[in-house]
Amino acid sequence: MHSMSQLGPFMDAELTSQPEVWATAIAQAKSEDLLPADGLRVAVIGCGTSWFMAQSYAAARETAGKGVTDAFAASEAFLGAERGYDAVVAITRSGTTTEVLEILTAIQGTVRTVALVGDTTSPIMTLADDVVELPYADEQSVVQTRFATTALTYLLTSIGVDLSVAIEDAKTAVTAPVEQELIDAEQFTFLGTNWTVGLAHEAGLKMREAVQGWTESYPAKEYRHGPISIAAPNRVTWMFGDQPEGLDKDMEKTGALYINTTVHPLAELARVHRVTLERARARGMNPDLPRNLTRSVILTD
Repeated sequence: MHSMSQLGPFMDAELTSQPEVWATAIAQAKSEDLLPADGLRVAVIGCGTSWFMAQSYAAARETAGKGVTDAFAASEAFLGAERGYDAVVAITRSGTTTEVLEILTAIQGTVRTVALVGDTTSPIMTLADDVVELPYADEQSVVQTRFATTALTYLLTSIGVDLSVAIEDAKTAVTAPVEQELIDAEQFTFLGTNWTVGLAHEAGLKMREAVQGWTESYPAKEYRHGPISIAAPNRVTWMFGDQPEGLDKDMEKTGALYINTTVHPLAELARVHRVTLERARARGMNPDLPRNLTRSVILTD
């Protein structure tokens, strides 16, 4: 019989290592020139967690004036010649995700492709034109933490974003004790704007995967268009980055716990990783091996 603190040892070690591996990724990004140049029209694809990191990168790249950047779930990507993409960036921890491999195979030789991958022995190594190798961020836990945030760290650094504050904030976020109110909460909603919308979606996915919890996620200004109706005592609304004006006052009326800190949003996601792990442990769940999930989704007939 495992004690609660022994559940999820891989996730624990991996989420705690994030500040260190982010620093490695920043140095790597500054030493390489593998990603599409400024001004090029780019599509970014991924599945699950990687799709949400694609959303964050796409919003940040386009907002930074680096060029049109669209994010797609790999299963629903529109990459035809009429869309005029100069490059396709694929994010995949395992390098074996069926939908990503199918797309790269289909467009091979027609548009430049770049893959960010954790497993450098995987099939994607020979399918993509260029590969950003992130083996130091690969993971054993089924529930992703550091690979996703490290890939995003690399991508954001490549467009000139300074993440030094994120690293400093994360050093506290990954080890800070989790308040009992967050352990016991019935429901979480995560909100973001621009590049943090992807972080919000990823936070929600983490808690669904590891805790089997009721979580939702939205662009922040969409929240008051209906979803705020579920806010109530013993529920949490968590905002990544700057909030829309007046949201805090609207939240006061609901009785829900509203979280909106000055912590860097990437570090705030790392804090959600810690909260998620402790919520799973409190419920006797092992997030290294969540129900119905595997490390990579490989589709077969």
